[in-house]
Amino acid sequence: MNTPTTKAFLTGAIKSALLGVAVGDALGVPAEFRPREFLRENPVTDMTGHGTHYQPPGTFSDDSSLTFCLAEALTEGVDLHTIGRNFVRWRDEGFWTARGFVFDIGGTTGQAIGRLRKGVQPDLAGDSDENCNGNGSLMRILPLLFHLHDKPAAERFDLTRQVSSLTHRHIRSVITCFIYLEYARLLWQGSGKTEAYDTLRKEIPAFLNSLNADPSEITRFDRLLQGNIAEVPEEAIKGSGYVLHTLEASLWCLLTSGSYREAVLKAVNLGENTDTTAAVTGGLAGLLYGWNTIPEHWLLQLARRDDIEDLAVRMADRITL
Repeated sequence: MNTPTTKAFLTGAIKSALLGVAVGDALGVPAEFRPREFLRENPVTDMTGHGTHYQPPGTFSDDSSLTFCLAEALTEGVDLHTIGRNFVRWRDEGFWTARGFVFDIGGTTGQAIGRLRKGVQPDLAGDSDENCNGNGSLMRILPLLFHLHDKPAAERFDLTRQVSSLTHRHIRSVITCFIYLEYARLLWQGSGKTEAYDTLRKEIPAFLNSLNADPSEITRFDRLLQGNIAEVPEEAIKGSGYVLHTLEASLWCLLTSGSYREAVLKAVNLGENTDTTAAVTGGLAGLLYGWNTIPEHWLLQLARRDDIEDLAVRMADRITL
C-alpha cells in the first residue's frame, strides 16, 4: 500500500492535523483565561496577537510545542524515552517552541518533566492522582493516531496509556485521550463528523466496560457516550482546563459547526483555556476538512509553518501504510 498516492494522502493528513492544532492554539493564545462573558462582548474573530501572553500573532503555545515534540519522536518510531527527552529539551532548551522560549506550562506537565529530567521511567513520570486530570496529555496526543490506527483496540488503548502517562497517568486522562484518538481515527478513515460520533457512541462503551477500571470512571463519560453532546446547550459546555471538559468542548465545537474556521473560533470563544480547547478542536477540524481549508492569512502568520510542514513529511516517511 506504500504507493506515492497513499504516501501523499498520509502526508496531507499529518499536515492537516499538525497545522490544525497549531492554528487553533495560536488563535487562542491571546485570549487565554478570558471569561466567556468577556468574549461574548469582545469575540475573537481573527488571528490576533499580544493579549494574555504578549506574543505576536501566530504564536503557538505549549499545546503545539509538545504535540510537535511527540511528532518529532515518532519520526523514529514509538519510543517513550525519546518522547520524554524531547519534552525535557522543550522545557530546558526551547525545543519546538514558536519563538525560542517557553512562556506557558501546566503544573502537572511541569512536574512530570521534572521527573523525566531525573530519569524516572517515562510511563511512570506522570501523576496518577485524581486531582491531576488537566488536559496536558490530551492537547498533545494527536500525532500518535498515525502510529496506532491499524492496531487492535486493546493495543491502541495501551499505546495511548503509555504516551499519556508521560505527563498524565490517571485513568480518566488516558480514557479521554483514547476516545479523542478513536474519533480522530474515524474521521481520518473517511467518516463524516456525525457518522464518526455515532460509531464512537456505539462501540466505545463496550470496550471501556471491558477494562479493569473503576466503573465510576466509565460513567463520567456518559454525557458524551450515552447522550448526544451536540444537543447540549453552549451554557453547559465548559472551556476549562479539566481534561473531560476539553474533550466534550472539542466534539461539541466540531459537531455544531460547518468549517475549520467556525469550529476553532467557537472553541476560542468558549473562554478560559482558549488555546488548548482550540488546539484540540483544531486537530479534529484539520483532519475533517483538510489543511487547505484553514484561512490562508492565518497560515501565513503561523510561526514555523515551514518547519511544521517538514515535520509532517518526515513523520509520514517513517510510517508504513
